[in-house]
Amino acid sequence: MIATNLIILIALGYVVLLFALAYFSERWAKGEAGKFLRSPLIYTLAISVYCTSWTFYGAVGSAARTGYEIFTIYLGPTLVFVGWWFGLRKLVRVGRTQRITSLADLISSRFGKSSRLAVLVTLIAVIGTTPYIALQLKAITSSLNVMTLGDNVDQPGLNVDDVRLALGVAVAMAIFTILFGTRNVDAKEQHHGVVAAIAFEAIIKLIALLSIGIFVVFGLGDGFRDVFARADAAQINAFQYGGFNGRWVAMTILSAAAIICLPRQFQITVVENSNENHLRTASWAFPLYLFAMSIFTLPIAIVGTAMLPPGSDPDMFVLTLPLNFGQEGLALFAFIGGFSSATSMIIIASIALSIMVSNHIVVPIALRLPGRSGEEDGGGVTDLLLTSRRISICVILGLGFLYFWLTNGSGALARIGLISFAGVAQTLPAIVAALFWRDATAKGAGAGLFIGFVVWAYSMFLPSFEESSVWVAQWVQNGPYGIAFLKPQALFGLEGMDPLVHSVFWSLFANTIALILVSLSTSQSVLERIQSALFVDAFRRMPGIETRFMRTSAATNDLFFVAQRVLGAARAGAVFDSFAREQGRSRTSLEPTPEFIALLEKELAGSIGAASAHVMISQVVSGESISLQEVMKIADETQQVIEYSQQLEQKSEELRLTAEKLQDANAKLRELDQQKDEFLSQVSHEVRTPMTSIRSFSEILLEPEELDAGERQRFLSTIHTESLRLTQLLDEILDLSALERGEKVWTNTPVDVVSAMDRAVSVCESLARQKNMNIKRHNVPAEALVLGHADRLAQVFINLITNAIKYNDADRPFVEVRFSKTGKRLLIDFQDNGPGIAAKDRRRVFEKFARGQRGASSGQTGSGLGLAISSQIIARMKGKIELVKGEDEGACFRVSLPLYEGEA
Repeated sequence: MIATNLIILIALGYVVLLFALAYFSERWAKGEAGKFLRSPLIYTLAISVYCTSWTFYGAVGSAARTGYEIFTIYLGPTLVFVGWWFGLRKLVRVGRTQRITSLADLISSRFGKSSRLAVLVTLIAVIGTTPYIALQLKAITSSLNVMTLGDNVDQPGLNVDDVRLALGVAVAMAIFTILFGTRNVDAKEQHHGVVAAIAFEAIIKLIALLSIGIFVVFGLGDGFRDVFARADAAQINAFQYGGFNGRWVAMTILSAAAIICLPRQFQITVVENSNENHLRTASWAFPLYLFAMSIFTLPIAIVGTAMLPPGSDPDMFVLTLPLNFGQEGLALFAFIGGFSSATSMIIIASIALSIMVSNHIVVPIALRLPGRSGEEDGGGVTDLLLTSRRISICVILGLGFLYFWLTNGSGALARIGLISFAGVAQTLPAIVAALFWRDATAKGAGAGLFIGFVVWAYSMFLPSFEESSVWVAQWVQNGPYGIAFLKPQALFGLEGMDPLVHSVFWSLFANTIALILVSLSTSQSVLERIQSALFVDAFRRMPGIETRFMRTSAATNDLFFVAQRVLGAARAGAVFDSFAREQGRSRTSLEPTPEFIALLEKELAGSIGAASAHVMISQVVSGESISLQEVMKIADETQQVIEYSQQLEQKSEELRLTAEKLQDANAKLRELDQQKDEFLSQVSHEVRTPMTSIRSFSEILLEPEELDAGERQRFLSTIHTESLRLTQLLDEILDLSALERGEKVWTNTPVDVVSAMDRAVSVCESLARQKNMNIKRHNVPAEALVLGHADRLAQVFINLITNAIKYNDADRPFVEVRFSKTGKRLLIDFQDNGPGIAAKDRRRVFEKFARGQRGASSGQTGSGLGLAISSQIIARMKGKIELVKGEDEGACFRVSLPLYEGEA
């Protein structure tokens, strides 16, 4: 064992180190180093104040008793930071804009700056945190006993030395917290020195716990597999996974609530936050920190249970394992880590609670005392705040010590921690309602908080005294006055439920139901409605909403006197001078507008809380009274204007989109109109050519001049040919028009594509021989059925082959038809080696009368309707025709048709 004096000397040296770090950090915060102290890293490490001696010592003890259940303590915060970081961001945004100083200030400010709610939340926080402070004192005394006496027996009870030691620790922590937690009045001003000390402690406790874990797993064991095999071999029941149950749910809910509702967590996460973007880093870095803190928890518990003597205190395995195996230096380092875990929690919790007590209990009482006006130099309220906070720190730590003493040590560390978690969790429904439910009322929040707190105090806090009080033990066993129906741990006859699950269920259920029902049956005050808008719509800019319903006036001297009392002469003067410059006036001629009064109230709220600041400002502000009906009318009109504005924005966006669609439609109509003109021009041109020939030759035949039989026959033949050409053109135009309108519809039946191709090739052979060309076919299947029309399909094939022949001016021209299959579709490629199709003509090749340079270069003419008709025909067979290659090596058109596989 290590000498007591050496342990105490090292602990004192560590405290001195923290003093020095906090002191110099306060000074560095004003210089370049301030950027680092306000960095996401320091912020995230400070949030790890969540990991107290319960995490360092009690987590191992809990794992040894209940196995995997302990991981719910890490799961809850992880879920909040990973899955609910937008809610944390809203909480931080509200805290910064409303200059929130504490958890009580948040709830009271949202619900009409109610001083009653602030007092109630403060009492809940103080009483709920008391067991947690006792837990830290127990952890420090137990760990010191282990280090100096080797006391490693898991048994309840305290001796005189334990009490003295706990009292000494409480006094030392009170001194440190007073010196560096109450150096300024402005509670919203970050305590950079304390935060830096907490961040340093976070590193120390993490390294210490990791060192113990590595020693246990790789020094005493042979890796993780070997360690977990010991639990199986020893058949340790605690490490046999028992499945998901009610305690898992309850503990996850409590740990998730604790990361927001614990006063120390709210102080670090919200009040000490200097930039809400730091939450982005914390949302992944803090869960990683929790993972690192928990990775060796179960292995340490397994090895301690398997290797240490029966009856050893599992809460102290972190110390007893290295001590029992001769690693005293490592054990001493672990003691410092556990000491850090306990001291950081005590410091931050004491600061947060002292601010709540002074702002919401002491200051309101002082403001109501007669003659409490303070001196004109502003020292009255300032001195009162500092003094009350320092006394509050001593009282809070004294209550923790008293609970530790009265409960005779309180048993396992995890049990004490869960009592505290369940207590502060009673503020969770009010916090959620404050941020997200616009219609929640102060009466509803107060009813929920009070009922939930009473149920928790009766069902969980009171039974914690069972081991030290016979009277409490009788109540727990038999109920008050023997009424079993009201037994604290079996309310309303609900027997057999785990005490933790029982208390959490009834307290939060009653809390939430009361909040909802009372809020629905009561109405909000004017100030509540204003504050609800500011909280619920925190991300929406609503400038001037705090002053929208104000018709206030006040004397500048009176306002300055109030500000001076709280802020001091220098800060008060700076606030007044700043606003005077905005008005272009001097301080003496400053006009206290409603905007300035609201601004001043926020400044005061940063020091004494929203409720107390509102009371102080109200004492010197007078104005025209406004009836409730008038205010409600104004509020309703304002809400209607906001909603109408939102509707206008929505309609404006819809009109913009409609205008864009109209512009697109107009462009399309212009394009169609241009196509119509081109169509008519093309039709006129195509009709004029044969008509001109017919008219000219007819006029020659009508002349009285004699013509020989040969000439007459030649002229008649030309007239006939041109008539056929004109008829064919008109047929094609009518055919295409009918196809486009859907008038010329046929019934698709199974058609053999090969037969249709044979028919098309036979029709085109004569033309091919004239051009000295062969029509080659490749990969022709024996049979390929598609749903279509045989004549129409042959018409398409004839058109494609004819085009390939007519426009091919190559020296050795050819046309190739190639069959292939892709999935359930048949592909037919028509390839030629002609001039191809120019790039500018490819897009419009399937349009009506589209004849590009290909036709011109070959000297061939046509109506330009063939491909357009073919495209319509193939589309009605659920297929597609496309140009897959159009230049250099000729043109290639592909027809794609779905293969027929069953009944039509």
